[in-house]
Amino acid sequence: MRPPIHELRGAALPAAGMAGALLLAGLLSGDACADSRARRGDPEALRLLTAAVDAARNVAYEGTRTLATWSPDQASTAQVKVVHTPGAGTSFTDEKGPRGHRPDTGAADAGLTASALALLARNYRLTRAADGTVCGRRARVVEAHRPGGGVAGRFWLDADTGLLLRRELVDAAGRRIAESGFIDLRVTRPPENTTMALRSGRAPATDVGTVSAARPWTDHLDGGELAALRAAGWRIPDTLPGRLRLNDARRSDGRDVLHLTYTDGLATVSVFVQRGVLDDRRLVGWKRGPRAVYSRDALRQWALASDGEHVYTVVTEAPESTAVTIARALPPDRSAVRSRLARGARRIASWVNPFD
Repeated sequence: MRPPIHELRGAALPAAGMAGALLLAGLLSGDACADSRARRGDPEALRLLTAAVDAARNVAYEGTRTLATWSPDQASTAQVKVVHTPGAGTSFTDEKGPRGHRPDTGAADAGLTASALALLARNYRLTRAADGTVCGRRARVVEAHRPGGGVAGRFWLDADTGLLLRRELVDAAGRRIAESGFIDLRVTRPPENTTMALRSGRAPATDVGTVSAARPWTDHLDGGELAALRAAGWRIPDTLPGRLRLNDARRSDGRDVLHLTYTDGLATVSVFVQRGVLDDRRLVGWKRGPRAVYSRDALRQWALASDGEHVYTVVTEAPESTAVTIARALPPDRSAVRSRLARGARRIASWVNPFD
């Protein structure tokens, strides 16, 4: 039996928030399919998750979060200390020492967001389960059920503040494949100088310069920019296998790499697209599969593919088979294309934050 996250002591996907009232109205008055699926679930479960989206922005807290993932070959963990100040954002220090900062305006990069919750309610049946306890705090538990039956994920939500305390992904056989959440948490009162913290670019009591500068995804792409990139030959699908939908798109400061985020509301997949081709001589420790798709088992599952013009790097906490399936679906089927030149996997790895 896999140990619970508090025994692994290993970073979680930080929660993020939007305006809950607007979200709930959108979910209950959206298209017929989404509306029907939401009604088949428990309205109380949806209400709790909606409150969690708001709480992530509005509640001041500090603590330690962990992420644990399991595969047939290994178990991996990571850990981060976090401080969230409403309006200023979240500062974090990982277990190896580097520090970073995410403004509240960048919350779409992290955890439970309004758009992700809309997809969650569309793709899964949400129900209440028996209450639990996380970090000594009473938690409301919500389960996400697959259309064909079976639990796909669970959420533990703080009964006092609404914060997302823990999240769990479960495979079709009922095995946990990923678990993220707090192993200690203290709800705090936000300082009065939040505005000053924003203007100075520093969160209270935290030096955030080094890692913030290393996160290159400041250029958010709108619909017009995505259309222009597609016309220029970049492959940016709106959907991927497994009911995954494009939820966010950004471009690196150097403008040569795209970061596409896909989700079905529960699982999240990052796809990095860059011009070039793979140099398979550099992929030591990677497994080569059909159609020259390479995969690697780590804290997150990785898969690489190339169409001869672009390299696609898939990173997800979902099983390796999911990462490989998505990587195969991204490039056109050009079996004659050979892997050559290019570097990039190492460059991408330096940008991936395990806590996103």
